[in-house]
Amino acid sequence: MQVAVLGAGSWGSALAIAMSHVADNVLLWSHKLEQVNYLQSHRNNPSYLPAEITFPANISFFVDFSECCEADLLIIATPLNAVREILQQLKQLSKHIPDIFLVSKGFEASSGLLSHQIIAQELIKFDRYGLLIGPSFAKEVALGLPTAITLAAPSLEFATSWMNRLQNIPNFRIYAHDDVVGSEVGSAVKNVLAIAVGIADGLSLGYNARAALITRSLNELASLVLALGGRRETIYGLTGIGDLILTCTGDLSRNRKVGQELALGKSIDEIVTSLGHVAEGVSTAREIFLKAQTLGIDMPIVECVYRIIYQQANIQKEVSQLLSRQPKSEFIGDKA
Repeated sequence: MQVAVLGAGSWGSALAIAMSHVADNVLLWSHKLEQVNYLQSHRNNPSYLPAEITFPANISFFVDFSECCEADLLIIATPLNAVREILQQLKQLSKHIPDIFLVSKGFEASSGLLSHQIIAQELIKFDRYGLLIGPSFAKEVALGLPTAITLAAPSLEFATSWMNRLQNIPNFRIYAHDDVVGSEVGSAVKNVLAIAVGIADGLSLGYNARAALITRSLNELASLVLALGGRRETIYGLTGIGDLILTCTGDLSRNRKVGQELALGKSIDEIVTSLGHVAEGVSTAREIFLKAQTLGIDMPIVECVYRIIYQQANIQKEVSQLLSRQPKSEFIGDKA
């Protein structure tokens, strides 16, 4: 079996290492020739992963995009806003599209679409794909630490088949699921909510505040999942509460880090530049805020993050307003 991974960032590199345990050959692609040359000569990727993590011998590196068309499995690990261009290149290069895993999370900035909706537009009637998403930090996957993740696909047969084919990756457990919408929405929204938790942590508001914020964040996540057609059980799975807990509490979370830095008074441009990695919650905050407005969904935590990032709202004032909202029953169905 040959696997091609598009995108040599932290997640693409980590997945290439994971796949090397079950694939005969793994190809890791970067559009930057300079990066490919470095990866070939040094066999590590210190810009994204600890330098001591090295690539196994059966991983090779390429810059010629056409090589990926020969793979049995294509993993697209580029930022979400590059997915459409990747799919367009695939159509131009080959009539046969390999099975595809998408791993980026969020809503496309230009259209507000999720990954599966982009595929539906670019690869009409193509259903041999899945979303490999869930609570996972790239560094821990690359180190081979225990990870459980979801492969959500429109075809449960597709998801189950690949789940079984990849079951021998050490400490990497895949769960098949067919709620693509619910899984994608949950994994997208949690990045924005993690920024809010990062702000609270950066302001030293305490563990009580963190617990309350994560719990209420789950309510907002659930509201959007259900409004966009996802299933309720998905909210309580790996791509819902699992991903939310990890991203809101883990020290490796880039989105939580964004919130912490905002709380210190840094501008969003400074923070994004210093990270050197994509923090998907930054761009996703705007798209989710707009969707909530269109759907008439009350998402005060998301709205707070949106105003802080895009309207340069005062953080202390936003937190104060969030805490002084009109009291109400915890659950909608409760009677006063």
